[in-house]
Amino acid sequence: MARDEQLKERWDLVVQKLSNQFADGDTLDLDSIIYLIGVQELGQIHRTYKKDHKLDLMHIAICKLLEPYGFYEFDFVDEDGWPHYKVKEQLPFLKAGEQSVLMKEAIVNYFVEMEYID
Repeated sequence: MARDEQLKERWDLVVQKLSNQFADGDTLDLDSIIYLIGVQELGQIHRTYKKDHKLDLMHIAICKLLEPYGFYEFDFVDEDGWPHYKVKEQLPFLKAGEQSVLMKEAIVNYFVEMEYID
């Protein structure tokens, strides 16, 4: 199977499983999935977040997702339990479509590693 086809199949599976689990079957978009990963990584699941914390959660997720690509490195967890990352390498300029593919690939890899999907 071609790499692009495998990515699409795995992405569709991630979206389907997460949508069923967290959105009563309504289809989650990329940003919603990134947010969920941020909540997972923070580990404070049963909490309500304000708008600025939601952006921080998405930042945590993006750092975690792009860490295996060498862009970020885990640094420390602060006294409130929030993980912090440092930039190892600046992200290259990517067109919107390229950004989307990179994030989808990183998300699929994250959920494969977490054994959420095969």
